[in-house]
Amino acid sequence: MSDISASDSPYEANMGDYFALLKPRVMSLVVFTGLVGLLVAPVPVHPFIGFVAILCIAVGAGASGALNMWWDADIDARMRRTAGRPIPSGRVAPGEALGIGMALSGFAVVLLALATNFLAAFLLLFTIFFYAVVYSMWLKRATPQNIVIGGAAGAFPPMIGWAVATGGVSVESVLMFALIFMWTPPHFWALALFVKSDYGNAGIPMLTETHGRDSTRRHILVYTLLLVPVAIGLGFTSIGGPVYLAIAVWMNAWFLKGAFDIWRRDDAACEGDKHKVEIKVFKVSLYYLFAHFGALLVEAALRLYGIGGWSWL
Repeated sequence: MSDISASDSPYEANMGDYFALLKPRVMSLVVFTGLVGLLVAPVPVHPFIGFVAILCIAVGAGASGALNMWWDADIDARMRRTAGRPIPSGRVAPGEALGIGMALSGFAVVLLALATNFLAAFLLLFTIFFYAVVYSMWLKRATPQNIVIGGAAGAFPPMIGWAVATGGVSVESVLMFALIFMWTPPHFWALALFVKSDYGNAGIPMLTETHGRDSTRRHILVYTLLLVPVAIGLGFTSIGGPVYLAIAVWMNAWFLKGAFDIWRRDDAACEGDKHKVEIKVFKVSLYYLFAHFGALLVEAALRLYGIGGWSWL
């Protein structure tokens, strides 16, 4: 990667530019799922320790974003959607982004280890490594399954939150991980079907570019079918319950119907109604994770009063 000195740019970076390096929209989902993983765990955590843990998860996610933008600066400059990011637009030098990403990574991992435990810190370190190196430097440019495998990076936060509280890994934290992991492909592929992207021009082998839209529709259906039992199964663990199960059944029936509707369509139908179905399914996917993890929080709150989960049966 070539470096660019700050003096080469006609702009002077401000705090907003540096904050944009951290991908705050992605960070918000990471913080929410990590917080849920911490709060639904069976071991209580001191509020201050919990705050520090969530701060470290957020900072680690931001560090991953900065490292991703540093590495992807060349392709970001070739795509309309990303050309305005701080590095390709010249507002932040690549070396600055690399330095910020490395510094924040070290800060988040070390602080989490000192404040909680080494397992949680290791999981955070592995998450940063997976997103910055495995996904950004390798998978993204190498395979159309980049979203599938790379989705693991966004799936670790609830597992980290659980490890902060319990010091371990359990079936509950694995299923929370799997829920996000299996949701990621149909979520992004639904978007890819109706957004005119320039990934092909940038040399990124997204599924819609390499295998076409019909194959992408089939992939959405297959991954949604695999997602449903994971989401439903979580309802029968110690952190699930009737409230979660009811919401999971409803959301998964809604999402699965949308996947079937997409699978039955062709390009002519999509162009005819301006991708009405694909847009609807993508919007459903935006609510999907928040509904499931929000329901887990409701179950945890009910358990405080002795009425949550399946203990009443």
